[in-house]
Amino acid sequence: MDGLSRARLDEILERSRGLRVAVVGDVMLDVYLVGNVTRISPEAPVPVVHVTEERHALGGAANVAANVVAIGAGCRLVGIVGRDDAGARIHAGLTGGGVDARLVERAGRPTTTKTRVMARHQQVVRYDREDGSDLPDDCAGELCDTVRAAIAGADALVLEDYNKGVLVPAVIRAALDAAAHAGIPSVVDPKFRHFLEYRGATVFKPNALELGAALGTAVRPQDDAWLEDARTTVGARHLLLTLGEDGMALRSDDGPTFRIPTRAREVYDVSGAGDTVTAFVAVALAAGATMREAAVLANLAAGIEVAKPGVAVVTPGELRAMLA
Repeated sequence: MDGLSRARLDEILERSRGLRVAVVGDVMLDVYLVGNVTRISPEAPVPVVHVTEERHALGGAANVAANVVAIGAGCRLVGIVGRDDAGARIHAGLTGGGVDARLVERAGRPTTTKTRVMARHQQVVRYDREDGSDLPDDCAGELCDTVRAAIAGADALVLEDYNKGVLVPAVIRAALDAAAHAGIPSVVDPKFRHFLEYRGATVFKPNALELGAALGTAVRPQDDAWLEDARTTVGARHLLLTLGEDGMALRSDDGPTFRIPTRAREVYDVSGAGDTVTAFVAVALAAGATMREAAVLANLAAGIEVAKPGVAVVTPGELRAMLA
């Protein structure tokens, strides 16, 4: 595989064991109601789903943390949950999965929950419960202290932003400054609201829609000059632009653009693929991989993840099997 041999993959995965990644961001619970549709409702022109199964999965920053642990590294997760059933499920899932969770509970602020109704492997509807407003100053101050403590002793930092209110400017700055002081790589998965607040990050990983909207222009991933302008605008050492079925484009401050074709064998569900990429980039950089190696490894992992239903983790064994 371009940029990463099987022997080098094994070396990076082995070095990942014993590392620790600090993940800060929007924690979510993903709920799947799975069933069958046999008729249309007499009350409205909508399908009636007879639910036969209910599944829960860690989402958002919690899914990034789960992927970090699945790779073999340790993870300390900082975020916000409500004092509700969804928050309790997240706590239980993280603890059971070996994640060191440092979650701040806020009464009156619901845990972000995405519920997908599925029939015959198709999503019928999704409904969300959330309060996406920015955290108030007192909570942000508490979170900054928790973030600094989590980064102490970490080997990499991830900021996972879903615009659910956790990554406000004060928290972003506290995290990036702490990572810079510690001399560890920082990987940002941004969203629209505070898109240009992440200056100084090691890796900035938007998708094409996010980057185009933030810059107010059409994305030109084949234009090296445009990519370099975008990289300097966001203020990161590396811009890793994810392009869906077209793979990724990596623009760094120390070399030409590196383009990576998609590795997906069969796309079943793209949910969580971005979380997988973020986790693998962070762990690989912490393990001493070059940025190109980290991007190739993450692209390979994403190709495995999208072949699975719902959000899912990718294991070292699956990576090795794909390169066998």
